Amino acid sequence: MANFFTDNADIQFQFNRMDLREVVALKEGDFAEGRQYPYAPASYDDAMDGYRRILDLVGGICGDVIAPRAAEVDLEGAQYHDGVVTYAKGTQEAMKALSGADLMGFTLPRRYGGLNMPTIMYVAAIEMVSRADAALMTIFGLQDIAETINSFASEEQKQRYLPRFCTGEVTGAMVLTEPDAGSDLQAVRLKAYQDEKGVWRMNGVKRFITNGCGDVLLVLARSEEGTKDGRGLSMFICEKGPKVYIRRIEDKLGIHGSPTCEIHFRDAEGELVGQRRRGLTRYVMSLMNGARVGIAAQGQGIAEAAYRDALAYAVDRVQFGKAIIDMAQVSDLLVDMKVGVETGRSLLYETARVVDLCQGYEHLAETVERSDPRAREIKEKAALYRKQAAILTPMSKYYCCEMGLRVTSAAIQVLGGSGYMRDYNLERYYRDARITTIYEGTTELQAVAILAGLQGEALAEWFAARAAQKREGEIALLAALVQQMQQRLADGVAFVKKEGHPDYTDLMGKRLSDMACWAVIGYLLLEEASASPHKRIIAEKFIRDAAIRTVAHYTAITSGNDIVLREYKTLLGPDLPKA
Repeated sequence: MANFFTDNADIQFQFNRMDLREVVALKEGDFAEGRQYPYAPASYDDAMDGYRRILDLVGGICGDVIAPRAAEVDLEGAQYHDGVVTYAKGTQEAMKALSGADLMGFTLPRRYGGLNMPTIMYVAAIEMVSRADAALMTIFGLQDIAETINSFASEEQKQRYLPRFCTGEVTGAMVLTEPDAGSDLQAVRLKAYQDEKGVWRMNGVKRFITNGCGDVLLVLARSEEGTKDGRGLSMFICEKGPKVYIRRIEDKLGIHGSPTCEIHFRDAEGELVGQRRRGLTRYVMSLMNGARVGIAAQGQGIAEAAYRDALAYAVDRVQFGKAIIDMAQVSDLLVDMKVGVETGRSLLYETARVVDLCQGYEHLAETVERSDPRAREIKEKAALYRKQAAILTPMSKYYCCEMGLRVTSAAIQVLGGSGYMRDYNLERYYRDARITTIYEGTTELQAVAILAGLQGEALAEWFAARAAQKREGEIALLAALVQQMQQRLADGVAFVKKEGHPDYTDLMGKRLSDMACWAVIGYLLLEEASASPHKRIIAEKFIRDAAIRTVAHYTAITSGNDIVLREYKTLLGPDLPKA
């Protein structure tokens, strides 16, 4: 099989043009760990070479081990019997390969056995794993649980858990959702209390828990008696055992290799992570942001797989005397898919870069002495990148997951009736892609977060830095279109602000989110267009199309058409259930 890193020209392009000096400096400091750990880099070039080698290793495992087993894993699925969940055989073999290559502590510090990789390399790895088997990503990609422990747990807890994550001895789960608390996590009811010995114990039910059979669970629970909102919630570490009972696994549309569990806690023992009352407001928000970048990478990887299968079929399939790739409607579908995949990757990798800068400067801001002459600059950069990461993260999930769903649907269309059959992988890709727009925050919730960032001008400095760049020739003409897109976005945000009606703002949230994604991607493509003739064509195709769509969205936003708000019950009319 192919190596999923070296066979991807666009990932190679992105890797080769990355300037990660600031990211590496924040991650590696003065490269002192090179004297302690033989695999730690001694310089920037050494770090980049190490990153390339690790991604090459991931790509090889994806092509040789994971992808060939994915269809069988989908058919077999995770199995449940009497409270015990068993992974499909292919999943077990894939996890063994990843653990054997020491890839399960991807971003964790070396002192716990991790690789200390930046987020931008992690999302590249997740994308490749997702291209091979999207279901496996939900196990490999849950390393954010270990990252949350690393960020907020005590040193004793870190020493006890993180080395086990790094060796692959344990997997984890983020245990948040309940039957009556889905997206509304403030409504969590699972109760945590301290017994007579001061030990925390938990009672209640959690549902729709991805990899809920994991060994180490991060559980959001209500620790403060009498509270009903997020301020009464805390985060706990809980290990699986007889008092943590898996009642069932869900029978799902897709990602069959990933067990989604209903868990009953019966006086299960837990350990408080960090401080009480900060479970939702601080720790879950951090965990969810990391998970959302991971799901964006999952949508990206599925889209890559679907596009490749559709392209290969279109080249080989002959109808009416010619290959269907030479038919205008088919080539149009394929080009849209290609543009979607490459633009999604540009946004995803930029998001990951900003997240790395955010995490690096936030860590420095927490540790720098007030007397240090760099203290003010460090704190300002931490605040800047925190603001940018807070909007780019939901943007990448919003765009990449919707794009992945659109690309898999179009890929089935290219294959026609064959694409609908289980003889081909595309129906699996479509089923797997569907969940990405739902879990870890629906597309609609991402739009709410994007809109909040736009109203707070979170991207003002990001846009300003790119709009100020000088460009010439055709790229300058494309830049003018992107600036017009950005201005219409600003005018659209100003319009809903002036209207001041929260329901109308919500109604227009997805249109404004689309416009924001298109403007950000437009600027990213302008930078890429100068480095590659191929990227110049991608930029022209995307920007010209997006400019037209932006005008349509802006017209809809400023029309004030609120008929859905005023008349939705009349429109739904006779279909509404009778009281």
